[in-house]
Amino acid sequence: MATMRDVAERAGVSAKTVSRVFNDDPHVLPETRAHVERIMKELNYVPNVLATTFRAGKTSAIGVAVPDIVDPFFAAIARAVDGVARDRGVATLVTNLGNDPARERDILESLLSRRLAGLIVAPVGTDHSWLKRWKDNTPVVFVDRAPIGLSADSFADNDEAGGYLATRHLIDHGHRRIAYVGDTMHLSTEVNRLAGYRRALTEAGIEPDDELLAPYVEDREATEAAMTRLLGLADRPTAVFSSNARSSMLVVHALPASELAVVGFGDFPMADMLHPALTVIDQDPDQIGRLAAQRVFERVDHPKRRLRRTTVLDVALIERESCKVTRADRGR
Repeated sequence: MATMRDVAERAGVSAKTVSRVFNDDPHVLPETRAHVERIMKELNYVPNVLATTFRAGKTSAIGVAVPDIVDPFFAAIARAVDGVARDRGVATLVTNLGNDPARERDILESLLSRRLAGLIVAPVGTDHSWLKRWKDNTPVVFVDRAPIGLSADSFADNDEAGGYLATRHLIDHGHRRIAYVGDTMHLSTEVNRLAGYRRALTEAGIEPDDELLAPYVEDREATEAAMTRLLGLADRPTAVFSSNARSSMLVVHALPASELAVVGFGDFPMADMLHPALTVIDQDPDQIGRLAAQRVFERVDHPKRRLRRTTVLDVALIERESCKVTRADRGR
């Protein structure tokens, strides 16, 4: 594929002149423009979209960085961002952060070095103060999780309220031994959902029991080990609050049918088709993605606005069959 340098060499001009022709710079002489355009056509030159600039000098692409692009929640956020970006004629670059905080900075700086129009990130790291030098020139918006050590726009669910609502619902169904299953426990989402879980127990006069906590449940092997341990306790749980959609999918796969009542934080495709159908705390990742993308373009259009805003979105419980007390529970 021909490059800008190839066009410049064939046309006998500088690469800067080729760039000016491509960007329709009015200061290029008409005969030079016609000559360069003819060479572009001969070489079938297709410019890299990352070299296409806004008037502000940014690339016509917005970056989205999430822990897991396969996770239904984060996939929905990326899809919503892309919808807003396409309406602005802007491409979307999506990348996977994984769950290793140590890799986050390298991945994000690789994206930011492309001079993005903006960046939307669901962070996994424990320090984002280094982003200050970037966000002064590139709008950075956080989703799902707040940044640490940085003032920035963010959109997240009311995680503490969701954790409380899920646990309170299980208590109202007669459960008193309720396990908590989560994954990366240093994240604000987990910290706040666990706080809501503990608040609901305490308000109901139930002493939180650390033996019922199953953190770092990130894959099938870890989930099966966690479920085996919980079910093997002398005073075993009768219910589980799963703190995210990925953990919920793993939990329902690892549990024998109707073994424990389950409420999960976050809906996912087919959750209502399970047997029993899964009760969930419902989030709206489409809304989060749209709002985040709109905020990025707000910052692009009004770069002098300095006030950073944190938006916390309400969650709601969708009751299905999985939260109900089983026959064995009723007999206790």
